[in-house]
Amino acid sequence: MKNEPVRIYAHRFSFPPEAEDENRHVNNIEYVRMLQESAIAHTRQNGWAPEELHARGWTWVVRSHFIEYLQPCQAGEEIVIRTWVANFRKIRSLRKYRFVRVSDGAVLANAQTDWVFLDFHKGRPMAIPPEVLSAYVVVPEGEEKDIR
Repeated sequence: MKNEPVRIYAHRFSFPPEAEDENRHVNNIEYVRMLQESAIAHTRQNGWAPEELHARGWTWVVRSHFIEYLQPCQAGEEIVIRTWVANFRKIRSLRKYRFVRVSDGAVLANAQTDWVFLDFHKGRPMAIPPEVLSAYVVVPEGEEKDIR
């Protein structure tokens, strides 16, 4: 039996010192890494470990990322990234993210990823199975502004 779906997943972490670049703030590639890490953690929390998806011949792949950086982040600051599913289409899903500094509640970045569901063996898009769809609750756009 799968877990009760978590609508908005909170992933707490701190960027390590090596995540900072020559401008003395966290490099943008580190944000992209955390988009993927938090999406995988949310999927795992909702009962679909990547290993289980692969065992069924399924996987998610990224079609595109969009990130809007609002404030810089330094290594060592406690961050919470909240992630949620904004929509499902036949073979795709839009996932959104918000990076928030815990100490002051400042929103550091907003992001979104367009994910495509694939038949792992054929390397081709496929319709998202009902059992995968049921592992998530879509968060309507009108509720996003209050997510911190």
